[in-house]
Amino acid sequence: MLTDVFDRYRSERPAPAATVDLDRALWARLESLGLTRLSTPEAAGGSGGTWLEAAALLSISAAAGAPIPVAEHDVLAAWLLAAAGLPHDGDLRTVCRPDPSGVAINVTWARDASAVVALWEDRDEWRVADVPVDRVVITEGRNLAGEPCDTVEFDLDDLEEGTVVDHEIGEQFHLRGALARSAQVVGAMERILEIVLVHAGEREQFGRPIGRFQAVQHLIADIAMETSLARAATDTAVARAAASDWRDPGMLFAVAVAKSCAGHAASVVVRGSHQVLGAIGTTLEHELHVLTRPILVRRSEFGSVHEWDETLATLAASAGRDRLWSLITTGRAGSRR
Repeated sequence: MLTDVFDRYRSERPAPAATVDLDRALWARLESLGLTRLSTPEAAGGSGGTWLEAAALLSISAAAGAPIPVAEHDVLAAWLLAAAGLPHDGDLRTVCRPDPSGVAINVTWARDASAVVALWEDRDEWRVADVPVDRVVITEGRNLAGEPCDTVEFDLDDLEEGTVVDHEIGEQFHLRGALARSAQVVGAMERILEIVLVHAGEREQFGRPIGRFQAVQHLIADIAMETSLARAATDTAVARAAASDWRDPGMLFAVAVAKSCAGHAASVVVRGSHQVLGAIGTTLEHELHVLTRPILVRRSEFGSVHEWDETLATLAASAGRDRLWSLITTGRAGSRR
């Protein structure tokens, strides 16, 4: 069903442009199918899916270049509301972490949401608030992908009334966001690989397809290899999250590996795909831009590649020589003998 929905979207979407706006028709279609709150518990009005289904939706929608807030609305905002015991009327939500002054920057889809779900740390407690957009000040902007990416200023009185949630909720938020972005990056890279393979087989130079030239073959091999590695790392983290409901103590390591692999792969895939497609890949009207620009945005959200590399290095150094293998295989360093 997911594949059919987004294959149809890809065939009917307008030509790519410099800016991207929410596709409300597609969002309404997903809502009618119960997919806008796919991973939200049934008791909270969702479809009760697991992270396996959520990750599939994130990847497939990203592969289609669909401008919809699946990660923000379902995976993060709806999850926070359910964790805080707050009602969700089903209207579109986005999510952010405001600073102590009540300002949050780079909030995707804020102008399109009916409310913004805020998560913040209040001394030694984590709090959540569901704030209608008519009670915040939104300064509109756009990210590198041309998507709505705004600054949101909250009334501090609204934040003071936030609901206290368990510490694990605040700690999981960053990991969930990072893994969601990894799933989106991988989905887009897999679609890029398809585009590159088709182009290399059809485009001819000097009387033969360019895919027969060794230099092009090397570029395609690099794209395929990095995409496969990122997919394996992301699927491993998703499986661990689904099996343990995010309670596995090895989740930090698993997400760090996924985010690091996806981030490093993004550089290779974006650069290599534009090289293979050449001049046609630089035209705004080509599908490639719908995929490569969001990839460059997503890889730095919920922690940069450098930050996740540092996390992995810290975990490896803490494990030491004797416990490194345990860290790699289980996500936990284990105990010293």
